[in-house]
Amino acid sequence: MKELSRKITPVLLAGGAGSRLWPVSRDQLPKQFQPLVGELSTYQQTLKRVSDKSLYAEPLVITNEDFRFFARRQAEEIDLPATVVLEPARRDSAAAMAAGALLADRREKGSLVLALAADHVVLDNDLFADAVRLGAEAAEQGNIVVFGLTPTEPRTSYGYINPGEAINGNPDLCVVEAFVEKPDEARAVSYVEKGYLWNSGNFLFRSDIMIEELRSHAPEILAAVQAAVENQEVDLGFVRLHKESFESSPKNSIDYAVIENTKRTAVVRGHFRWSDIGSWDAIWEIADKHDADNAIEGQGIIIDSEGCLVHSNGLLTTVVGAKDLVVVATKDAVLVTPKNRVQDVKGLVETLKSGDHSLKTERHKRAYRPWGHIEQTDSGHRYRVSHVKVEPGHRISLQQHYHRSEHWIVVRGTATVTIEDQTRLLTENESVYIPIGKPHRLANEGQIPLELIEIQTGSYLGEDDIVRLHDDYKRE
Repeated sequence: MKELSRKITPVLLAGGAGSRLWPVSRDQLPKQFQPLVGELSTYQQTLKRVSDKSLYAEPLVITNEDFRFFARRQAEEIDLPATVVLEPARRDSAAAMAAGALLADRREKGSLVLALAADHVVLDNDLFADAVRLGAEAAEQGNIVVFGLTPTEPRTSYGYINPGEAINGNPDLCVVEAFVEKPDEARAVSYVEKGYLWNSGNFLFRSDIMIEELRSHAPEILAAVQAAVENQEVDLGFVRLHKESFESSPKNSIDYAVIENTKRTAVVRGHFRWSDIGSWDAIWEIADKHDADNAIEGQGIIIDSEGCLVHSNGLLTTVVGAKDLVVVATKDAVLVTPKNRVQDVKGLVETLKSGDHSLKTERHKRAYRPWGHIEQTDSGHRYRVSHVKVEPGHRISLQQHYHRSEHWIVVRGTATVTIEDQTRLLTENESVYIPIGKPHRLANEGQIPLELIEIQTGSYLGEDDIVRLHDDYKRE
């Protein structure tokens, strides 16, 4: 396989939600930023997958406004810089793909673009790179290349590809005869027997080709995103697409808008192990198995059981005498379901959202902030106790509260505390009291993380009792 004459620009699509993986995946911290399989999040794993500087240029990350600091911080944690592009609204994958193609084309006319879902898992990075190199040959010739995988079973949760004639005599690179949506079980069996491939939903193309195809098949989407890109702003190092222009784009997936209409598609047969980890049974399938096909992620014990998954974060979770069971535990919610009912979790989340437990679908007990995180540990009538962590070089907003006072007790590091016009340093085991209504700010000017216990007391403890007077991160 010949070496490429130029580098490929990875475009990571990282704005989705993933409700089928509740209670781990939630609106404010979705699955792509979670360590569902292994120690790194799937977003970080994807960044590492495209980190070979001989093959790839610096990635573009297309994500939601709410996730911008996750995207930047998690890239920094693994020392892999990326340009983070913010969608002002969710307009599905066609608009995101259009933004990626247009931005890559600005870097280099007709550049090669590898568009990847940031919430997929690939277990064989070398084989994945081989597939990319093979696909790049077809993409250079003007094809939009999709990546197909040989099915291991007749799954009804995946789309399928019917591969046609081989390109250049290579059976792993073919024209696409047809794309098929998620089938029923009988059709899925038929597709597997006929040699169809699973559609991974990842693409490789020349930026100018994708722009041409969008102009032919989705002109309204292209026009809206072009205006959003042309009127972009750089804010705190993020590329912020123009809000009104982007919002005018119709909602559509890239599959419906372009891929199913274009005549320029080719498919690479990938030999790497892949999963879109769309549900908990997919997590079980790719996880390391122990005795009797049991899998444990986090703190769990399984006894006298078969085919079970335990996924637990911070809570010892035990299963005895069960078969084909999924048990997922977080610090504030537990899910128990048979493996063959995991697709119903999405409906469960909708039920929770319409009832008294809607907050359980939005956020975890640990809430991440641009400066660190805050995790509630206890609460009751007129009080709340939290663990606060501020990263080195960061500070919270200058703020005040009208209904609560606060006590801060430093347990690690050194805090720079400002109350009205007075500033003081607090070291470990020292504390300070912030009265109701007093403007205050907490900063970490040291070299190690600052950790403290925050005790709030008052008549109202809601997050909307924060009046920001100044904020480094431009939050309202």
